Amino acid sequence: MLHTLRLKNVGPAPELKLELASRMNLLTGDNGLGKSFLLDVVWWALTRRWPQEINPKLTSGYTARPSDPKKAATIRFSLQSKTKPIDYESTYKAREQAWSGKAGRPWNPGLVIYAHADGGFSVWDPARNYWKTKGNVDVQDRRPGYVFSPKEVWDGLQLEEDQRKVYLCNGLIVDWAAWIRENGIDAENFADVLGLLAPPGEVLEVGPLTRISLDDNRDIPTLRTAYAREGVPVLYASSGIRRALGLAYMLLWSWREHVLAAKTLGEQRTQQVVLLYDEIESHLHPRWQRSILRALLGLMKVLHRQASVQLIAATHSPLVMASAEPLFDAKKDAWFDLDLEGAEVKLRNRTFVRQGEVASWLTSEAFDLKEARSLEAEEALTAAKALSKGTPRWSDVQKVDHQLRDVLPDDDPFWLRWRHYLEQRRPRKSEPRR
Repeated sequence: MLHTLRLKNVGPAPELKLELASRMNLLTGDNGLGKSFLLDVVWWALTRRWPQEINPKLTSGYTARPSDPKKAATIRFSLQSKTKPIDYESTYKAREQAWSGKAGRPWNPGLVIYAHADGGFSVWDPARNYWKTKGNVDVQDRRPGYVFSPKEVWDGLQLEEDQRKVYLCNGLIVDWAAWIRENGIDAENFADVLGLLAPPGEVLEVGPLTRISLDDNRDIPTLRTAYAREGVPVLYASSGIRRALGLAYMLLWSWREHVLAAKTLGEQRTQQVVLLYDEIESHLHPRWQRSILRALLGLMKVLHRQASVQLIAATHSPLVMASAEPLFDAKKDAWFDLDLEGAEVKLRNRTFVRQGEVASWLTSEAFDLKEARSLEAEEALTAAKALSKGTPRWSDVQKVDHQLRDVLPDDDPFWLRWRHYLEQRRPRKSEPRR
């Protein structure tokens, strides 16, 4: 588990610090303030490699650089290794264009799974990914990690070595089809995971294998849905369902391969799992957004019964935040919020307060909207509220009244307040109309 992360002269602010909770950590903030960047740094702290460094096909996950190259830049983190707590500070070496690091394998003893916003994944396995050291030099003995582009999640991850292709992962299509044909525990687990990820009332069942083209000899899994009981080939599934399928596959594949590797090595399975999830609501309908957090926590508990699981997720969704209300426990969960104040980004560990309706989350510290309405409605309401602070002309009141009628529904609660104001401001017969 990662305990703390502290950055100086790297990222969107001169200094950032997170004290992470043991179970669920939520990151909110506007676009461009550093949520994805923080997840990249967490991955690096736990694995000592940047995602793009392992797989250049990625369009994200690049090596972090100093904000000001003339000043020292540091990344400091603390975590629990197998034997003791670790507190380490890495400095940026400009001439090497890299961050300093302890020689040898990373301290992190657990499995790390990173779901990228574009549908790609990164996986680090303590049984399969590490380095040996000769003197002060890292000598790669095993791969530094498994980093998948979105396409490689589905079609497989392979490398060219000594003029031959080495398959590191078969991909969702081939593996899932094989599991279905074998009709064993893997097929059962995949079906169970899909059932856990689907929101209440959603039909998401495994259908028969099929072929979709004369030029593609792969057996393609299908999904039965409420509108297609015969099964829809997963290649034609919606973006939201494909996102759920990719997540289900990578969670199962990473754990399955870890178990096999640990057995081969004669070692115990890991007792720690860290799941990083960028834009957890991506491509999901509101019904799915409302249940994804609960599903993830439940799913991780099922998959990793004997391991402690730490979730660090970035979100733009008020529904995701609202769905956390019945789950949030201040003793093991945390909410971090990024804000732009003037020209400086600030990161705060917010006190989690139940907001109730989703609209209240939109106007909370998480999203900072003035109104949970359209921009036009916000402008009209701002103008109406400004009128109450002075003695406006009746013509100005009428103008704002027309604005409100154009943008607010008839049953909007603001009408009660506004009608009372109109009665007070309406000119009497003896008063001149201004």
